[in-house]
Amino acid sequence: MRRLISPSSLRLIWPMQSLTHPSGRDRMHRQIAGLVVACFCAGQPTLQAQGFKLLDREVEIHGFASEGFVYTNTNNWLTMDTSQGSAAFTDFGLNVSTNITDKLRVGVQIYDRNLGQLGQYHPSLDWAVADYRFKSWFGVRGGKVKTTLGLYTDTQDLDFLRSFALLPQSVYPTDLRDATIAHLGGDIYGNVSLKHRLGDLSYTAYAGHRSDSLHGGYVYLAAQYGLYYSRYGGLQYGLDLRWRTPMKGLLIGASRMNEDITGNATSRNPSGLGPAFFPEFDRSKAGWTNQFYGEYTVGKLRIDSEYRRFLHDAYYSSYGTVILTNMTDVRGWYASGTYRVMKRLAVGSYYSRYSVTSVTGGPDAAYAPSQTDTSLPAEHVYDKVITARVDLKRFWNVKVEGHFMNGYGFCTYPDGFYPEVNPQGFKPNTNALVVKTEVNF
Repeated sequence: MRRLISPSSLRLIWPMQSLTHPSGRDRMHRQIAGLVVACFCAGQPTLQAQGFKLLDREVEIHGFASEGFVYTNTNNWLTMDTSQGSAAFTDFGLNVSTNITDKLRVGVQIYDRNLGQLGQYHPSLDWAVADYRFKSWFGVRGGKVKTTLGLYTDTQDLDFLRSFALLPQSVYPTDLRDATIAHLGGDIYGNVSLKHRLGDLSYTAYAGHRSDSLHGGYVYLAAQYGLYYSRYGGLQYGLDLRWRTPMKGLLIGASRMNEDITGNATSRNPSGLGPAFFPEFDRSKAGWTNQFYGEYTVGKLRIDSEYRRFLHDAYYSSYGTVILTNMTDVRGWYASGTYRVMKRLAVGSYYSRYSVTSVTGGPDAAYAPSQTDTSLPAEHVYDKVITARVDLKRFWNVKVEGHFMNGYGFCTYPDGFYPEVNPQGFKPNTNALVVKTEVNF
């Protein structure tokens, strides 16, 4: 039975507003979710895709569940208490799709996760889309649609396709999954075969609304600056072009995304004069991402590399007065390689390099001073990674991964290291062991 989600067929998604559970039941939800994942991983290693007929059309049901364990020798990472070892690294999803006609396909996915202090088992409608393909060179899709940005943004939940437990965090930060994966809007897309045997060119153009979860990394980091969001999101639009070249196995591409983001928050008064809290509104004056990527596959070897630059220029105001301006400039790149040693064993490695600068101004700049020296540990994360993946069964795998990081990049943009879970401050180097198992059907 054909899989519901494949990297080429599904470019849809966006977590909608989270459904909040009563806080008194959080522990119960965590226990239930952990039990579900454990049952998936231990008791159902031969799961098969499910489906049924509806009006002579096949309805496909697929799902996945993963559980991870992370241990670090120094800093706590990804909002987990990893210096003591943490298994607060769980996600699972269930999706349904069908072809209404030969050209029209519809589908929906429910998703939930817990990553330390993020997610917290607040389920979301991850994607819901209607996709109509008129011709191979032109199609449209709409709903909660996955954002096409680089090689993996729209397929990052398809963990079973990769050897790595964590994608390179310089380009695909897992604590910001909800902020990058999808938009509420529409796409046009297609594939054009070039003349003179010059390969194929695929394009995707999109526009829609991004709405960040209040349980994601950016909102969590802002709270540590005394900024408590009730809403964060806005317009985003962009274009992706990828060229499958005449050279067998070589793909190159580029993406561009523009954003107009606004947020409503309550801010803690850092001066101690007047009210303890006051309303705050922020808006981006400029926000964009450029991403360039390449992938080469030959035999059992796969090599890929990407470069991403993200710029966010925003102002923060209260009672109509600008109190802070901030320009955050994030640059990241990685190079990776994986090799299938045998049917059930693959190994891989990547080097990931991340840097961030922040320039602030206005009356409140003293409380968030500028950071412009990327040689400092507080403004970069360099990560050397080795991994091994073992496929225990067709739909069940285990990954063991080592991370050797220099820097912690604590700035105005999330990158995995947070002061809230590192109250004693940061060490310049962090080694991490990640063990992750996943089942899918």
